Amino acid sequence: MDRYCRNHNSLTREEQTLLAGSRVSIIGLGGLGGGVVEMLARIGVGSLFLIDGDRFDTTNLNRQILSTEALVGHPKAEAAKARVMAVNSSVRVTACDGFLDDGNADAIVDDADLVIDCLDSVDTRFLLEDACKRAGVPLISGAIAGTLGQVITIFPEDPGLALVYGERTAKRAAGVENEMGNLSYCALFVAALQASEAVKVLLNRGELLRNKLLIADLMALSFDIVELT
Repeated sequence: MDRYCRNHNSLTREEQTLLAGSRVSIIGLGGLGGGVVEMLARIGVGSLFLIDGDRFDTTNLNRQILSTEALVGHPKAEAAKARVMAVNSSVRVTACDGFLDDGNADAIVDDADLVIDCLDSVDTRFLLEDACKRAGVPLISGAIAGTLGQVITIFPEDPGLALVYGERTAKRAAGVENEMGNLSYCALFVAALQASEAVKVLLNRGELLRNKLLIADLMALSFDIVELT
């Protein structure tokens, strides 16, 4: 298919078919999630489950690729589905206009081959990780603040987020992103790393950020991979 011919110097046709049969859940459709949705739809992941209960507002316009002036006030989940359909109508999309919580977490991850965390709350990340571990599904988690970004890939048997944030019960201050803001290029940079990790997990190929935390400071132009043990 001509649509994917530019993929085939990097991916085999068999790998392209494998992506087409893959199911990925993306939780959070803001700066990170919008970029991940765009990239996975374009590369040919066959089924996407998209969840976010938020509506676009004007503060999203500086960085969220799905956000436009015309969509202020509209649901992010609906916008994400419409974008996928405009980019690649062969992708099967389920959009959920709601937030992840204790009541729906298991159902959201159960049918997925992979889950991508694009959330902005550490507590909700832990909730999502718990559900992924119960379902035996890998999780790719990303976060940004200002020009800083981080990514980790977590398999069900890995220690995971506790190695990044401390124990789940720890008291947490307000997110650093509230102080540092969020910039468009940092959001898309981290989203690209998450999309890359997703393809590698689905194809069982390449070096993963498993038990490793990639930390990037785009202003200082520093990139570190920290071994987590």
